[in-house]
Amino acid sequence: MTETEAIAYDVVVLGAGPVGENVADRTRAAGLSTAVVESELVGGECSYWACMPSKALLRPVIAQADARRLPGLAEAVRGPLDTSAVLARRDGFASHWKDDGQVGWLEGVGADLYRGRGRLAGPRTVTVTASDGTVTTLTARQAVVVATGTRARLPGLPGLAEVEPWTSREATSAQQAPGSLIVVGGGVVATEMATAWQALGSRVTLLVRGERLLGRMEPFAGELVAKALTEAGADIRTHTSVASVTRENGKVVAVTDGGERIEADEILFATGRAPQTDDIGLDTVDLEPGGWLEVDDTLRVPDTDWLYAVGDVNGRALLTHQGKYQARIAGAAIAARAAGVPLQDEPWGAHAATADHYAVPQVVFTDPEAAAVGLSLAEAEEAGHRVRAVDVDFGSVAGASLYGDDYTGRARMVVDLEEGILRGVTFVGPGAGELVHSGTVAVAGRVPLDRLWHVVPPFPTLGEVWLRLLEAYRDN
Repeated sequence: MTETEAIAYDVVVLGAGPVGENVADRTRAAGLSTAVVESELVGGECSYWACMPSKALLRPVIAQADARRLPGLAEAVRGPLDTSAVLARRDGFASHWKDDGQVGWLEGVGADLYRGRGRLAGPRTVTVTASDGTVTTLTARQAVVVATGTRARLPGLPGLAEVEPWTSREATSAQQAPGSLIVVGGGVVATEMATAWQALGSRVTLLVRGERLLGRMEPFAGELVAKALTEAGADIRTHTSVASVTRENGKVVAVTDGGERIEADEILFATGRAPQTDDIGLDTVDLEPGGWLEVDDTLRVPDTDWLYAVGDVNGRALLTHQGKYQARIAGAAIAARAAGVPLQDEPWGAHAATADHYAVPQVVFTDPEAAAVGLSLAEAEEAGHRVRAVDVDFGSVAGASLYGDDYTGRARMVVDLEEGILRGVTFVGPGAGELVHSGTVAVAGRVPLDRLWHVVPPFPTLGEVWLRLLEAYRDN
């Protein structure tokens, strides 16, 4: 092992995913020298094994489903998808798992990249161990930012490692469709990958521990997605857990808690995420390895004046767009503190990640799409708000009918009866993902309902559902 002399920067960022990249972009724009440490591909999970490849897999599936709802086009798209072509296009969106372009971008903003395993080695200090054993020590005058993200969480089933199960990484990068696939889980990854691989030729069995899919969204979201998956040929089994799993004669055999044996070519465990903090040296700064890193609204770790944790690793909102939002806030806070500028303390200031608390948007890219922002009805009631849910079927919206003769969808807004604002909005239906930003503006901006009456949706679009929701609220 060869050690080199310590190199000083203003900011050292651990992790070069979208979150780490955005921190570096902001600190460099503020004139702070910045080093970025990455042990895998620059661009991170989102670019190569999550957001981009998964949506590249799903887009042809959704486009075909939309086309099959349209008379005059439906007959032309009755055949199966060209799986090889879909996978080839997916490979392109994942840059064929090469990060040259992302490295070029990082160099373009003036950040220095260090490849290797980065670990804290005391306050303001990071060591980077390269593949050849060389150890470089970096020190940070202003801040160290942990942006190491999360990894798939696997259950503690005996012999699971020998089975070589899929996680989200294998599910988004597989080079052929398995003949049959067991998907364990009922959340976003489970439903999206079940949607994709069922359409690409796999026979999918979905094992859900709870009573429904998408348990964190409004109940009707999971119900409509389950209905569509079932109609597409997937076998969904709720209230079902996996008790054991083995691989026999090349096949995966999952035994449920009810004693049923289910065989498949592959098994995907989409059972949650865990923070990648177990081996980054947290013990050297008196923090517990392996857990989520608590932060304040400037994304700084309490009781430190130099350590920040941004993105999935802090557990506030495990979504790329929220992580990038946090990165912008953290970058601004680091730059302000470095310059000795007092941080803005108003709720809408540039140095506080307040949206994480009440205005987090999410889209599940299934067929139909499920999109939501803010609190569900149950969450709002649990938080103590006096609220009312208003529901509308998309069948009453002229713009929805243009999507096809059998458009199925539903919208809900959760109204705070005391403040006259929205606590949450959910849309489910083809194209619903494009509606959620309007909901995000309404929730984050605390737009009063009497002002929403004057936000006129164009006709005929899906956005006219807003008018239907307001009318339903007025009339009931």
